[in-house]
Amino acid sequence: MSTFDSPWDLIRQTASDRPIACCRPHLVRQAAKWFLSNFSGETLYAVKANPSPWVLKTLFEAGITQFDTASIPEMELVAEHCPDAQMHFMHPVKSRTAIARAYFDFGVRTFAYDCQAELDKILEVTGQARDLDLILRVGVSNQGAEMPIDGKFGASHHDVPALLMAARPNARKLGMSFHPGSQCMDPYAWSVHMDSLSRLIIDGGVDVDIIDVGGGFPVSYPGMEPVALERFPVVIQDAFDRMGLSREAELWCEPGRALVAEGTSVLTHVDLVRGNAVYINDGAFGTLYDAAHCKWPYPTRLIRNDGEHSPRLKAFKLFGPTCDSADVITGPIFLPEDIREGDVIEIGTLGAYGVSMQTRFNGYGETLDAFALDTPWQSVYEPRAVQTTKADWFSTI
Repeated sequence: MSTFDSPWDLIRQTASDRPIACCRPHLVRQAAKWFLSNFSGETLYAVKANPSPWVLKTLFEAGITQFDTASIPEMELVAEHCPDAQMHFMHPVKSRTAIARAYFDFGVRTFAYDCQAELDKILEVTGQARDLDLILRVGVSNQGAEMPIDGKFGASHHDVPALLMAARPNARKLGMSFHPGSQCMDPYAWSVHMDSLSRLIIDGGVDVDIIDVGGGFPVSYPGMEPVALERFPVVIQDAFDRMGLSREAELWCEPGRALVAEGTSVLTHVDLVRGNAVYINDGAFGTLYDAAHCKWPYPTRLIRNDGEHSPRLKAFKLFGPTCDSADVITGPIFLPEDIREGDVIEIGTLGAYGVSMQTRFNGYGETLDAFALDTPWQSVYEPRAVQTTKADWFSTI
């Protein structure tokens, strides 16, 4: 990929009908170093958030050497680009073929489960292997999360003691995990869940070797600015210390969004302006899936190289390039009132669940990738690293 000082330099030198993903490895490295410095346990990267090869390599080189993988294609990517990395199969429901390939082809030894049938499947496929680390996913409330994900996975608290006892004789290490929900804004949510796990361990009467507190760590979006991130690992460590586990017990986390969200923005080309509707070359079936379907807010700014734009803002909605009427971000999105064909809208903080959500519907959705060296929006990791002012961004999507 080519490297540019800023998006302005990029669009002056690059003509493309495709949206452009501005990749910023320095911001991914910054996030990785923060977790390695502040989280006392092991940090696994949740590959689903952004499986781009440059992301995997950047994280690995920064010191994140363990990866939470949910499929064989994710394992293939990690094996190709980070051959010395350690992978964990943390999806609670897996096919027998996937379990076999993970264990025998990729050397995976950590498997998640959330019911007896899944535990039986893992043991059968691996030939009752004695070198398995088995992690029981426990269902918890996602109160406090901006995007709850509870209801699909996780053992009920009633079933947890029996599931721990069933796995203990077969586990080299036995663990428990939970997920507090995506963009969880309350650090004490982790504390509540860990206290619940502690009671379940006592009820099960078994030794537990690993506590995996999942992902969900927040980053900053317009209208969703978290408390100081330093509070989260402190609260988690305090809760871990209260659990009364053995001195050798391990603490894990699996951030996805928090490691990569700040690392990418997308440049979308304005193809038409009609009234309060702006037609762009990216949308609901491309990197803006969450903006359209989940009403997720993102910072935006207008880039125009041939003159100044109006300081006055107007409410718009954005239509993506496909023929589907659902390809719309209703907003309202406030942009300069004189926005016109040929302008570029930069949409920030799309490093998580942006490029990973792309489809090829109608022949659209694929981005052109380029590196940018700037830091356009405030970071939760280095608040003083901002190179632009709030006047440079106009609204949220």
